[in-house]
Amino acid sequence: MTMVTPPPLEEDEEMLVPNPALTEGPQPMEALQTETATPAENQQVEDPPAYRFTWRIENFSRLNTKKHYSEIFFVGGYKWRVLIFPKGNNVDHLSMYLDVADSATLPYGWSRYAQFSLAVINQIHSKYSIRKDTHHQFNARESDWGFTSFMPLSELYDPSRGYLVNDTCIVEAEVAVRRVVDYWSYDSKKETGYVGLKNQGATCYMNSLLQTLYHIPYFRKAVYHMPTTENDMPSGSIPLALQSLFYKLQYSDCSVATKELTKSFGWDTYDSFMQHDVQELNRVLSEKLEDKMKGTVVEGTIQQLFEGHHMNYIECINVDYKSTRKESFYDLQLDVKGCRDVYASFDKYVEVERLEGDNKYHAEQYGLQDAKKGVLFIDFPPVLQLQLKRFEYDFMRDTMVKINDRYEFPLQLDLDRDNGKYLSPEADRRVRNLYTLHSVLVHSGGVHGGHYYAFIRPTLSDHWFKFDDERVTKEDMKRALEEQYGGEEELPQTNPGFNNTPFKFTKYSNAYMLVYIRESDKEKIICNVDEKDIAEHLRIRLKKEQEEKEQKKKEKAEAHLYTIIKVARDEDLAEQIGTEIYFDLVDHDKVRSFRIQKQLPFNHFKEEVAKEFGIPVQFQRFWLWAKRQNHTYRPNRPLMPQEEIQSVGQLREISNKAHNAELKLFLEVELGLDLRPLPPPDKTRDDILLFFKFYEPEKEELRYVGRLFVKALGKPSEILSKLNEMAGFPQNEEIELYEEIKFEPSVMCEHIDKRIPFRSSQLEDGDIICYQKSSMLDSEDQYRYPDIPTFLEYVHNRQVVRFRLLEKPKEDDFCLELSKLFTYDDVVERVARQLGVDDPSKIRLTSHNCYSQQPKPQPIKFRGVEHLLDMLVHYNQQTTDILYYEVLDIPLPELQGLKTLKVAFHHATKDEVAIHCIRLPKNSTVGDVISELKTKVELSHPNAELRLLEVFYHKIYKIFPPNEKIENINDQYWTLRAEEIPEEEKNLGPHDRLIHVYHFTRDPTQNQMQQVQNFGDPFFLIIREGETLADVKVRIQKKLQVPDEEFAKWKFAFLSLGRPEYLQDSDVVSSRFQRRDVYGAWEQYLGLEHPDTTPRRTYTANQNRHTFEKPVKIYN
Repeated sequence: MTMVTPPPLEEDEEMLVPNPALTEGPQPMEALQTETATPAENQQVEDPPAYRFTWRIENFSRLNTKKHYSEIFFVGGYKWRVLIFPKGNNVDHLSMYLDVADSATLPYGWSRYAQFSLAVINQIHSKYSIRKDTHHQFNARESDWGFTSFMPLSELYDPSRGYLVNDTCIVEAEVAVRRVVDYWSYDSKKETGYVGLKNQGATCYMNSLLQTLYHIPYFRKAVYHMPTTENDMPSGSIPLALQSLFYKLQYSDCSVATKELTKSFGWDTYDSFMQHDVQELNRVLSEKLEDKMKGTVVEGTIQQLFEGHHMNYIECINVDYKSTRKESFYDLQLDVKGCRDVYASFDKYVEVERLEGDNKYHAEQYGLQDAKKGVLFIDFPPVLQLQLKRFEYDFMRDTMVKINDRYEFPLQLDLDRDNGKYLSPEADRRVRNLYTLHSVLVHSGGVHGGHYYAFIRPTLSDHWFKFDDERVTKEDMKRALEEQYGGEEELPQTNPGFNNTPFKFTKYSNAYMLVYIRESDKEKIICNVDEKDIAEHLRIRLKKEQEEKEQKKKEKAEAHLYTIIKVARDEDLAEQIGTEIYFDLVDHDKVRSFRIQKQLPFNHFKEEVAKEFGIPVQFQRFWLWAKRQNHTYRPNRPLMPQEEIQSVGQLREISNKAHNAELKLFLEVELGLDLRPLPPPDKTRDDILLFFKFYEPEKEELRYVGRLFVKALGKPSEILSKLNEMAGFPQNEEIELYEEIKFEPSVMCEHIDKRIPFRSSQLEDGDIICYQKSSMLDSEDQYRYPDIPTFLEYVHNRQVVRFRLLEKPKEDDFCLELSKLFTYDDVVERVARQLGVDDPSKIRLTSHNCYSQQPKPQPIKFRGVEHLLDMLVHYNQQTTDILYYEVLDIPLPELQGLKTLKVAFHHATKDEVAIHCIRLPKNSTVGDVISELKTKVELSHPNAELRLLEVFYHKIYKIFPPNEKIENINDQYWTLRAEEIPEEEKNLGPHDRLIHVYHFTRDPTQNQMQQVQNFGDPFFLIIREGETLADVKVRIQKKLQVPDEEFAKWKFAFLSLGRPEYLQDSDVVSSRFQRRDVYGAWEQYLGLEHPDTTPRRTYTANQNRHTFEKPVKIYN
């Protein structure tokens, strides 16, 4: 039996009624409307409502068919039915699908998109009903979609479970037919009331965070109230750039660019193509804003919104002693691994650690004591930011991995649960720590990259929105919550009738950051933000920008009604040729342009020209330009009188086969001796319009001198006196003529025989003749480019190159004008001559990386490229004008047979570092490097042994074994450090440990979000079993020779993966370093916290030359 039933009623839930629109007329089945979403801000277009169909299947256990279909029901005007496999589709699970009932009779190419859920109702406890949802684009090939392993048959057929009562099973299908929206025509503002942010390349991580912060109205209001002035520029002011961005998000109708904001960070294009971490950016941006808000009316906003406090405590069990330390936090990092949900993570956060046995706590006055250690919260902030630790370091695999485990988070988070078990005794219990979920930031992908987006409910209503860069869409709560838990998901089967085993796959899209807002602070935080909160100068500036944008948009929308006419004149040719251009006649982007309605008759346009240039209509003659097969662009023919009575639009179509909006014209104006305009001369087929350029080798100058009509059968010799007059020469001056034919891909300029007719030389309208004095050709040795062809070849290939010393990659040292066709030998010879180096083979060049604006890691090999152009072209054919040089002490071919390593030798007893370049054959070993180094350095004693270390960003990553080949050692990114092996390390006891010791700092002027920054020289230290920190400190002070007064201020911590755990003098250090042979041992170290006062050594610059691990930095 099939019937319509309402959904199970929860408390305070209204009874749903059938939609009257669907109950008129005969139908196979009625369907119930379950819910309709109310409009979000600014009225949005609604999707069609969802409908629920209920199917009661009696005598279920006696069904003996493999497939069983429901009756047909209508949703969205389409026929649907549910398909089940009562005994499973070749699996031991119930299989269930939604099916297009009339797929066999639908027209070719049909498709429809639906979001739907399928459920088996628990008839004893409705909350245990099993419901799964998905979405699908149905078509002829995939006319059904659903779940092969919906639920275990053992559970379904167990009467005690409640799914089968009186042998009746109740199945529900909730279906919503959605419009298939064209991605490119989708209007986020119209559909949702919100707009997205444009992605600059890899800035989706930033976009998701900015949307989250923008939708915290109290934060947005504070940003608006940060003082800025009308003279500030957004690209140089973080407050103004953020105000501008938020204003546009609030009032713009289309997606907003973030370039001004990233420029205000001091980022270049390369930074925008580096994907960073949301948490890192959140901390750095908050710090910057906190700093910028100091001394303003909004000072302290960041703390008021995001700062909470917790108490670290150690409490002795057998004596009355307790040590506590209060710390602030702006976000909390919660474990995902091993935790099923947020509450489990908080339980783990406050978990009590027992300090006993070898790990006893040294209490003042009481000595070593059993103790318990933990963390409790003093207060939580109004806006609670939870960073989920989806990324962890895997010591076994020696790499970072992403944790895709299922991890649940509630819509409401009660941190007062279990009688306030997360709270410290001093917490204010009058504050109700009940939070509601505001936003879910999602990472989709793996550890090496992926995509970020955010689910946000801006007003904390039931309406969720997905902010995915430029696109904003409405989403249901299930999509925002449950689908972001992670874990595994079963892939629905496409062909349920076939023997397909279910396929489960890991979901790589999951929540990465959660933002909760405290219920008691909701009214204050989700406040009203309107124009009165925005400074007047900002409103004026942004409204003006918006108006200009609207005007451009209007012009673009009306572009089909207008034609752009670009008019070139003799004056333009004279101004441009020889300065801005050398080939062809004019740059059309730099001539006067007119925006003219297409319907306007061309004769009326001539009146516009008369007003603009002061040339009466009767003295104007216009020529159409044409692009020739050799890619040159020349005046082709004059407009005919019958064409001039046509409209501008018709003329453009005649002239322009490419159908762009431009009409390019040359205005021919004849001037009399008094320079007044004359009527244009008659032009017959025998008349050719030629343009003339004159070249002076002594000045290396080319200039436009005018144009002439010549007779096709006339000879160049007949116009020589006129050409001399145009150049300002005596009439009998001997001149040579050349035709400029083309310049791409190479220059073609041929000598013209003055004795044969123009037509015989194949000259036609628009051709260019260049000429020069004949006498100059007799003085070839006197001039660099004695004739026009060599000059044009030079101009076409000339390239001014900026050379920089490799050690100073930001500073131009000198410039050379070279030819792109210069060979490798030509280039190094010119550089050697510039530098006064006798042997050009000692010059080594390195190309420029256009993205990082740094030298490329590998230099150019000797004769490794053919021409200068090859040195300047980047991977994607982008060209640069920068090269880096070095002057070597031996010729480059000889050097290439050797491996050069730059080694920093740290003296054992003196506080000094010496840099040595070790050159050895490439098949040498590290042992050979050490032997060579011993001949160059001063040792503390003759028998001292050396070791070679790999140091990167003030951490020791490797001790090189003596037999390792040096060919693959890279000193471009890492610093190679050599040092003596201390005698004590040569005789390690069975329980002694060799640990890493690094210096670090956390800026005291910043808040707790400041990350650990390592600095200085890292080193190894032996720790003995049972040795306390007090003992270790004595040895460290002696080793580093730090004065008592200064050393007393130092703090000591055990650090693992960048998280410091501060140590007391009584702590046994070896107990922290339990694991031996740990992969990634450099991430566990004893940290010495103190101010960084050491002078920067020059060799550390080498570490920063390449952006190998570029952290998020906001420079301004």
